[in-house]
Amino acid sequence: MKLKHLLLAGVASLLGTGAMACSFENTVPLKSLSAGFEAWKVVTDAMAECGNFEASLDQEFKEKQPAAFAANPSLYHIGGVANATLIPLLNEGTIRPLDDLIAKYGAGIKPNQMIKIDGKTYAIAMMVNAQHLMYREDILNDLGIAAPTTYAEMMAAADKIKAAGVVDYPIGGTFKTGWNLAEEFVNNFLGEGGEFFGEGNMPNINNAQGMAALEVMKALTAYMDPEYLVSDSTYVQQQFQQGKIAMANLWASRAGAMNDAAESQVVGKVTMAAAPMGSAAPASSLWWDGIVIAANITDEEAEAAFKVAMEGLKPDVIAANNDAAVWLVDGFTAGPLAAGAAATAAAGARPYPASGPMGIMHTALGNGIAAYLNGDKDAATTLADIEAAYTTAAKEAGLVK
Repeated sequence: MKLKHLLLAGVASLLGTGAMACSFENTVPLKSLSAGFEAWKVVTDAMAECGNFEASLDQEFKEKQPAAFAANPSLYHIGGVANATLIPLLNEGTIRPLDDLIAKYGAGIKPNQMIKIDGKTYAIAMMVNAQHLMYREDILNDLGIAAPTTYAEMMAAADKIKAAGVVDYPIGGTFKTGWNLAEEFVNNFLGEGGEFFGEGNMPNINNAQGMAALEVMKALTAYMDPEYLVSDSTYVQQQFQQGKIAMANLWASRAGAMNDAAESQVVGKVTMAAAPMGSAAPASSLWWDGIVIAANITDEEAEAAFKVAMEGLKPDVIAANNDAAVWLVDGFTAGPLAAGAAATAAAGARPYPASGPMGIMHTALGNGIAAYLNGDKDAATTLADIEAAYTTAAKEAGLVK
């Protein structure tokens, strides 16, 4: 399934109808575990209207889900997953095929929402997400700076913003050591046209594309908060909301928070645009987020969980929260907050290459890149060490001979 097509299909969805209240009273105790960004709060709040439902919105969900779903019975009935976080659950057999439940209760689900593995539907995609450029249009206009289209232009703009002293730091970035830092490399490596693996799942990052990705990341840190290695998506979102930064390549799912008057000082001032272009594609990767149902629960619980999940994806729920995500569900109408994600996809952003080997590579990247940014290793040594760490782990997993 091409995620670019998913995004464009979502952008073109027509306004739907439906009842905001849950259409049935749920009598089966249910729990969900998902990420904590705004779109998941929207969906789980709607699920909760059915009763007997408890949502855990947890930014550490990706670390907690595998063990929680492997328990028998599973500690959660519904999971919120994305491209990569689906893989561990699928590999361990802890989520169930949904085709029978879709046939009974999924009349509103569109084909491009059904995430199929070997012909079976294992997840229902509700939205697509990508990192794209967010910038303070008021600051750029005041300083006579055109909206950047590449990281080189972004850093040239940052020089002018820094000289003007209008914000604490010209640029914010999700460079927290671990998953976030690895994702930044993934974005830039894909933007340079890189392919992570060669024949036999052998690593393929110690090359010109890998060097270019690291060099861009290092250059960006000169314009960031010096504590960038603890900076995740929430950190950058709050930097924007508090008027501390002027630009960032941030997740589309965070766009709505910019205009939340209850917590943002920059309402109406942040504009969304395509992610900066690398030499081959935008420096971003396309993701979907969606719902899975645990395998280690009763059929009665699974049926109730699926019905409750569908209540969270009704068209009027989506229409009432239009700007919380780039939704794939009827009820969504693309607006200014979705423009950046749409432009990123249209410019050729590549899907995140989720797989078993990629999960190991992502971990190795997240553990290894900080040494280069700190100046402890040069780029070639950093990439060679990451490849070595990947190869060792991949051999242990039986993915490399």
